[in-house]
Amino acid sequence: MKNFKALLSVTLLLIVSCSAKEVPSLHVVDGTSIELSQLAGKVVLINYWAEWCGPCREEVPIMNAFERANADKVAIFAVNFDGVAGGELIAQAKKIGIAFRLLSVDPRDIFGVAPSGVLPETLVIDQRGNFQKVLLGPQTKQQLEMLLASFTEEVHYNNG
Repeated sequence: MKNFKALLSVTLLLIVSCSAKEVPSLHVVDGTSIELSQLAGKVVLINYWAEWCGPCREEVPIMNAFERANADKVAIFAVNFDGVAGGELIAQAKKIGIAFRLLSVDPRDIFGVAPSGVLPETLVIDQRGNFQKVLLGPQTKQQLEMLLASFTEEVHYNNG
């Protein structure tokens, strides 16, 4: 009977560990990672930009202000379109005024979204961590406010 209980315990442990999904994470340039579940209840915007992109430069101050004004409802992250990394990434972001968090790893694969080739481009992730849509071109304050208003329900990740 002892062997049966031990075998049953090991089997259940294997089933639970094999069925547990890996929680997607966003990798920030400062070396930290943020699990999407930590952002539960917030709409996440992942903004693709490049230093040479004029419309990106126009959009950055709008994104900065929008995140500051809606910090309890929105989290914005930046991904460099050209794949610039390290100190050069930080310098370029500072040069164009990006105040929101820079990602060191492009998270597109998490959501299965192919690059559009248009900049700026913003992935919209709902409060549950699910990809919703792609916004192409520079966003205005009004467009971002309408987008946020479309996500009115409060939701939380199921940790059970």
